[in-house]
Amino acid sequence: MTFELTPAAQRAFAAAAFWCGPGGADGVAPPELLLGLLSEEESRAAGMLAARGITAELVQNQWPGLRRLETPSPGRAGQFSADVEMSLFVAADRLGGFPRPLVFATEHILLGLVAAENDLSAWLVQRGFSADVLEFEIHRLYGYESGRNVWEESETGGRGGVRPPVEQQTVVGERSGVSPPVEHELKGGDASAERGARSAEPIKDFPSSLLRILDAEANRAREGLRVVEDYVRFALDDRHLTNELKQLRHALTSTLARLPPAELLAARDTQADVGCELTTASECARPDLASVIPANFKRLEESLRSLEEFGKVIDPELGTGLKRLRYRGYTLERAVETTRNGTERLAGVRFYVLVDGRSSLAEFEALVPALVAAGVGAIQLRDKRLADRELLARARRLRELTSSTKTLFIMNDRPDLAALAGADGVHVGQDELTVHDARAIVGPGMLIGVSTHSLAQARAAVLDGASYLGVGPTFESRTKPFDPEQLTGLDLLRAVAAEIRLPAFAIGGIGDNNLRDVLSTGFTRVAVGGAIALAADPAAAARELLRQLAG
Repeated sequence: MTFELTPAAQRAFAAAAFWCGPGGADGVAPPELLLGLLSEEESRAAGMLAARGITAELVQNQWPGLRRLETPSPGRAGQFSADVEMSLFVAADRLGGFPRPLVFATEHILLGLVAAENDLSAWLVQRGFSADVLEFEIHRLYGYESGRNVWEESETGGRGGVRPPVEQQTVVGERSGVSPPVEHELKGGDASAERGARSAEPIKDFPSSLLRILDAEANRAREGLRVVEDYVRFALDDRHLTNELKQLRHALTSTLARLPPAELLAARDTQADVGCELTTASECARPDLASVIPANFKRLEESLRSLEEFGKVIDPELGTGLKRLRYRGYTLERAVETTRNGTERLAGVRFYVLVDGRSSLAEFEALVPALVAAGVGAIQLRDKRLADRELLARARRLRELTSSTKTLFIMNDRPDLAALAGADGVHVGQDELTVHDARAIVGPGMLIGVSTHSLAQARAAVLDGASYLGVGPTFESRTKPFDPEQLTGLDLLRAVAAEIRLPAFAIGGIGDNNLRDVLSTGFTRVAVGGAIALAADPAAAARELLRQLAG
C-alpha cells in the first residue's frame, strides 16, 4: 500500500522516528506519531491538539516507556507500525469522497489516530476529541458539506476528477503549499482493496438476482468475520490478532462500499428466499467454543469467493480486491488456529532449557534424565561445535531419553536434523530458515519456534505461522555474547505480553536473581541456558527455578 504525505506530514513522521516505545517496534507507533505531530507546531494537527491541552510532556507521562533516540534506526525511518497503518486506513475510509490518491495532511493523520479504536484513540477521546466532529471539521475546511464534494470539477478532470480551488491549495500542502507527495510503502498493504471507500455509483442494468447474491454474501462475510473477531478478542484475549481482524473488517467495508447500499436493500427479499428454511444438523450445534472458529472462517472465505466471482460482473477491480482479502483471511485463519493449537500443546510447558552436547555422550546421557526428572517442560539441543554426524547422534539419543516423558525435544537451527531425529519441534532465528522453509522440511505436525527481538518481529512470526516465540535477549547471557544495544530488556516482554497470546518464552540471562522481574512483565514462560548448563547441580538449579515459576 502506498500513502502520500504533505510536506508537513513528512516532517511529522520524520520527527516521530526519533521516538521509540517499549519493544522497539520497527515502525513508528501511534504515541510516537502523536509526538511527531506536536513537533510540527504550525500544523493544523498541532493546533487542534494544543486547543485540548495536549502537549508532548503529557504524552510522555501517559506512555512513560517512550524514549528519544539520537538517530532513528534504519528499520524505523519511513516505516509505519501496523497500528499507524490501520489509522491511515481508517482516515482514508472516513474521507472516502476526497480526490484519490488521498494526500495525507497532519489533520488527516490526527483523524485516523482518533478514530482507530486503540489505546491512543481512547486517550484522545478522553481528552475531548470526537472522530465524527473532527471528520466534519475537515470536510468543512476542504470545502465539503456533510461529506459531499462541492469543489468544482476541473476542466481536465485530473486524478479523481476534482481539484481544490487555488485559494485552498495551501490547505492541502499546509505551510509549504502543494508539492509533489512522497510515497511511503507499507508491508502487506493492498492498494486496490484498501484505498478507502469511494462513492458508489448506482447499478441500474443488473438483475435483482445478482444484487440479492451480493447483498447476502456481503452480510455473511461481515457476520463470519465478526464472530471470529469476538472469539479472538474475548476468548484468546489476543490484541495483535484482534487488530489484524479489525483491519481486515475495515478493508472489507471499504471494498464493499463500491456497491450501492440502497439498491442492495431494495433487492433484498428474505421472505421469498428459498434458502432461509434450509439447514443441516451440523449448523445447529457446536461441540465447544473452539469449533465455532473454523466454521466462521469458512463462512467468511466462501462468502468472499462468491462476492469475488459475482462482483466481477459489476467491476473487475472489485473482484481483484476481494480475492486479496480472501487470502488475508486464509493467513489469519492459520494464525488463529496456530495460536490456539500452540497454547494447547504447550499448556504445561513453562520452563524450557537449552543444552549443548556436553563434553561426552556419557555426560549428556546423565544430564538429560536429571532435567526430565526435575520437571523441565522442553529441552532444546543447541550446539555449534559438534560435527553434523555427532550432533545427529546426540539428537537421536535425546529423542530416546524424552520419548516416554512429558518433556518436549526441540532441535535448534536444524530442521533437517529435527526431522531425522523425530524431534517435537525446531527453533529458528531471524537469520536462519524462515517458518515457511522450515515447515517444508519438518512437515505440518512439528512445533516451530522463532527468536524475536522486537514487537514487530513477534507480530510477524505470529502471522508467519510460528508455534511459539522466544523473546529477548532480556539480560546479558553467560553462554551467548550480545552487544549492549542488542539487549531488549523487560520493556519488550511487557509489550509482547500485552498483545500476543501465542506461547512466548522470555530468554537471555534469566536466572533466580532476576526471574521475579521477568514474571512481573506478564510473562509466565522462560527459556534458560547458562543458569542450568553452568550450575554445579543442573537438576537442583532447574528445580529451584521451577519452584519460583510455580510460586
